[in-house]
Amino acid sequence: MRVRELRELTRYRTSLVCDCARTINRLQKVLEGANLKLASVVSDIRGVSARLMLEALVAGERDTTQLANLAKGRLKEKHAQLVEALSCRLQPHQSFLIAEHLAQIDYLEGAIERLSCQIEEKLRPFEQEMAWLDTIPGVNRRTAEVLWAETGGDMARFASARHLASWAGMCPGNNESAGKRRTGRTRKGSPWLRHCLIEAAHGAARTKNKYLSSQYHRLAARRGKKKAQVAVGHSILVIAYHLLTRKQPYSDLGANYFDERDRQAVTKRCLNRLQKLGFKVTLENVQMAA
Repeated sequence: MRVRELRELTRYRTSLVCDCARTINRLQKVLEGANLKLASVVSDIRGVSARLMLEALVAGERDTTQLANLAKGRLKEKHAQLVEALSCRLQPHQSFLIAEHLAQIDYLEGAIERLSCQIEEKLRPFEQEMAWLDTIPGVNRRTAEVLWAETGGDMARFASARHLASWAGMCPGNNESAGKRRTGRTRKGSPWLRHCLIEAAHGAARTKNKYLSSQYHRLAARRGKKKAQVAVGHSILVIAYHLLTRKQPYSDLGANYFDERDRQAVTKRCLNRLQKLGFKVTLENVQMAA
């Protein structure tokens, strides 16, 4: 019962987050239709400065200099670009749509915040497990909550990490007939868990000097970005299984793990490439030279 309640809350929150993203896209479309290029100057149209400018536009302010003066912080340095971006022909119906979209975004963000508080209250007895999951690169508090809700938190029900990955649909499919291997497309698992893991993999790929980011770039170069994201998502799920089973925080293997795993092969491959380019290479151990 507890897991089902938690899943309903996390899944509804995920739906609201997607609704909020769609509403922001609709707002951006209205701005583009009015030739309002605010998004080309500010990094987030939901930010404080952008919100003040949009509210002033809805209120009837059309002086681009006055609008640009509403900028806060480092955005003040882009005053000239803001004046140019805010020069538009905003029609009355477009002002109405902007106001409606802003109100919808406010409601969705408030609902998401209320849901997050309710989920946090439900998971209060498992704060230590949440802290362990939060140590995984690419995984934040919200992702950890979804991981816990979708898997049930109790890893004893899965015989191994491989069983968990298979249940979640985050491993290659086994489509074989007459001894011939067909597509390795992943099977259908939990779409909520898959969405969470792919999002976490995207975040992990942007980290620096980490095992998961190294794995992503290694696979993306050979198999493509989408397959690399699925592979990293699979690794995150396996890591979560071991963290919750062994009850310990994450310990990163390092970005150089794949090279250190087979030093001779990496050395030979790099040496051959340099020789093909016409270089004569002499290898010397740094530790011995010191």
